[in-house]
Amino acid sequence: MLKRIAYTVLAILFVTVFLGIDKSFAVSAEENYKWYCSQCHGKGDGKGINATPDQPVNPKNHTDTAEMAKLSVSDVENVIRDGGAATSKSSMMPPFGKVLSDAEIKDLVTHLKKLCKCSFK
Repeated sequence: MLKRIAYTVLAILFVTVFLGIDKSFAVSAEENYKWYCSQCHGKGDGKGINATPDQPVNPKNHTDTAEMAKLSVSDVENVIRDGGAATSKSSMMPPFGKVLSDAEIKDLVTHLKKLCKCSFK
């Protein structure tokens, strides 16, 4: 029985990851944020477990209303999709365009608006 469960889980992972039927494991923007973003951005404050003092730049504080309000929706979508280097930001911000759908990226933008309690220009 345990072997059958293990094989089923492996089959689901194979279909999900390699065939691209569902590009993410999370179902909501909040879960995607926890899975993909919180390692560096923490709970939005930029103090995730991977954010260390020896990094050349600090992860963006998504709860900083003034700083986040300077961004446009397009800016935020582009940095999530293409990563920091593609948007003249830190290359430490990886691109997520191959693992998140356009809809998931748009949902993350909405989630970021909640974190910063702001609107993007």
